[in-house]
This record gives sequence, structure tokens and C-alpha cells, in this order.
Amino acid sequence: MTPIPVRVQPPLILLPDPANLVEKRGKPLASYLVRGGNRLTGDVTISGSKNAALGIIAAATMLDGPCKIENIPDVADINVLLEIIKALGAEIRRDSEGSLYIDPQPIHTYVAEHERVRSIRGSYYLLGAMLGRFGDASILMPGGCNFGTRPIDQHMKGFEALGAHATIEHGRISLHADTLKGENIFLDVVSVGATINIMIAATKAEGTTVIENAAKEPHIVDVANFLNTMEANIRGAGTDVIRITGTPVLPAGCSYAVIPDQIEAGTYMIAAAITRGDVTVHGLIPKHMEPLSAKLEEMGAQLDVGDDSIRVWIDPEENLQPASFKTIPYPGFPTDLQPQTTVMLCTVPGTSRMLETVWDNRFQYVDELKMMGAQIMTSGQMAIIEGVKQLTGAIVTARDLRAGAAMVLAGLVAEGTTEVTDIAKIERGYENFIHKLRALGADITRVEN
Repeated sequence: MTPIPVRVQPPLILLPDPANLVEKRGKPLASYLVRGGNRLTGDVTISGSKNAALGIIAAATMLDGPCKIENIPDVADINVLLEIIKALGAEIRRDSEGSLYIDPQPIHTYVAEHERVRSIRGSYYLLGAMLGRFGDASILMPGGCNFGTRPIDQHMKGFEALGAHATIEHGRISLHADTLKGENIFLDVVSVGATINIMIAATKAEGTTVIENAAKEPHIVDVANFLNTMEANIRGAGTDVIRITGTPVLPAGCSYAVIPDQIEAGTYMIAAAITRGDVTVHGLIPKHMEPLSAKLEEMGAQLDVGDDSIRVWIDPEENLQPASFKTIPYPGFPTDLQPQTTVMLCTVPGTSRMLETVWDNRFQYVDELKMMGAQIMTSGQMAIIEGVKQLTGAIVTARDLRAGAAMVLAGLVAEGTTEVTDIAKIERGYENFIHKLRALGADITRVEN
């Protein structure tokens, strides 16, 4: 195979701010109409983890045989990634039970140039997968939500340590390695994406790779467990040191079930709290929810934790207490629940604080909340929230996936009707969102503009 030309790279590589593909193509944007005032009650079941499924599906392209992946969520990001790997040559079949059958053996190219690569960030996991499979990888610059700079220098550092050379030009990332060899890799910053990407590539490297200062998120553990089920040798996932002993063949032929989505679960737990409702969230892993559960109890919510469920309820006559939050990597409070939590704090009498330490521009949605009457002051990475008696309906935009969900939660408790526009961002990561909310008593409809 002809080596890819190599050039010297700058020390920091940033993913570009993603364009809204729907807007660029001039297609009409759908909206949610949310009529506030209903207390949410009942039961809701959580879908499979989007973030875990993205890494697992990418890793599956590196296998030497077919596999079955269960509990795959039906969300836009997953469907886009499936389009991309199908274009690479993979055979894909999906059944009505949410199971995905992937046969990667027909994959005939390591070049991912499908236009949808630019629309999701998770497509960058194909770098590690194709590098592990072919010793080469070439993909268009990935996209995703726009809430700050997205450095991929740690990914490149890991690949180069394994023996790859990188070229980044004309909006494309290309990698080539004559041989991948295990190495000790220390990540300068804790990075979920880099941890998963390096782990995937190292699975096919000669010898042992050690990733130090690794991220610990549950979906990292899930990707590792999937690969181990397919006869990889990965130890330590979920700690800050992961050891991967490379294996030349991953025969696959097994089934694996994706873990529940902790962020979807957290969103419904917060929805129960914000509407002063009574909701039991089923199909989750309570351990994964502890950072949120602890804070909800601190604020005065009642929680009943089962083996795979959590009931959250609040007396409608009772007020929650203000609180201070700080987002940090797992097992700390997740940044992906920050916007939803901030909306909840807007409804709590007194002064609350939200410190964002993971992303540098994740308060873009605050302007939308202010249009609904929220009193929020931001300074750098800190938001100070003064609770208000009542939010009011307005036309607001889903700035990103989680901020969009937060706008829907705001609409649930606002007076009047809230229109949340650009909901394609929300549907990237929430399966059957409005149907699940309606089943809990929400007044929400989807309209095509």
C-alpha cells in the first residue's frame, strides 16, 4: 500500500465549528411546540447509550467477522454513522427490536469521504478503527455540536506513539503506519474521544499499549467490554490507566448489548424535578446516575433507587433548594447535563451557581433562557442563576443537542407556549423524545415549518 505523504503538524489540531447541514441545504426546519404547566408523572424507559453505541459501531468495523449489537438507539447520530460505514462497504441489517447486525468483512476502503462525516463528531472513531484494520485511515474533518473548541491533538499524539504518521490538509485527516506497535501514552488532558480512539487502534497493535490519564466514562468501559467480548485484551477501562494487549485477529461472531444512556436518564430525572412531578426512570444503571442523584437529594427531591430504576418525585407544594454545581469528567457531574440542570435552577428560589470546566463555550443557550424570563448572569465559565417565579413561553432555538433538550424542559414549566426550533439537533441524541414526554403527561407536538 502506498504510504500517505507526511508533513509536519502544528501542536494543536482543532475540529472546525460544524455547519448546520439542514440550514445549508435549505430544507425546512421542524419545531417542537411545548405548552407548559403539566406535572410529569408515570414511567419512562431509557434507550441505549448514544455515546457508547458510536464507539462500539466504529470498533465493529475493525473486526474480522460479523457481530450483533443490541440496544442500539434509533437517533440521528447513529443513523448517520451507519450510513458512513455502509458506504465503506460494511453489510448492515437492523431489526425491529433495536438490534444491529454488522459484517465488516466486505469493507474495501479506509477512506471515509461520505458527506455526512462532517455532521457528527463520533465519525472520528473511524480513524482508530481504520488505522487498526488497514494501517491507514483517511476521513473528512468531523463535526458535531458547537459549544467550544474541539482539540484532537491527543488523538494524534496517541496514533503517532503507536507508529502512525499524520497529514491534515484540505479538510481531511489521513494516517499511515507501516506497523502499529504498543507504547506507553500519557494524555495531557483527560479526553473521552482520545481514550476511545487510541484504545480501538491499540487493539490491533503489536505488544502492549498503556494509556495513562485515561478518561473513565461509562461508555469507555462499554467500548472496552464490547471489544473484549470479540476476543480483544483490554484491562483497566473505567480507571485512569488502561492496558491493551494487541491481538492480530478479532473473530467476533458474538452478541453484545449497549449500556443505557446516562444522559437521557438524567434528562428525564431533571424533567421530573423541574415539573415537581413523580417519574420512575427504568432501564438505567443507578451507579452511573450518582452524581445527579446526590445533587437532586441535596436540593430536596425524593429518590427511590431500585436495581435498574430511579423514582424521582417532589411534592408540588414544596420548593427545591438552591445549589452549586461544577461539571467535571466522570465520576463528577457530567457536562452533558449542565444545560438541563441550569434550567431547573432557574425555577428554584434563591441563588444557584453553575461552573462549567469541561467546555469553554457551553453557555450559548443562556440567551434563549433569558428570552423566557430567566435571570442568569455569566462570567467566563460561571453562571449565577437567580430563581424566578415563572418562566414564560417564547420562540427559542436548540443551540446544540443538550441545550435543545434543556429548552424543551424550560417549556414544560413556562407559562404559555414555547416553540423550540432547529430540533434536528435534539433528535441527534434522544430516541422518541416527544412520545416519551407525552406518555408522562407533557403537552408537546412536533411541527414542520
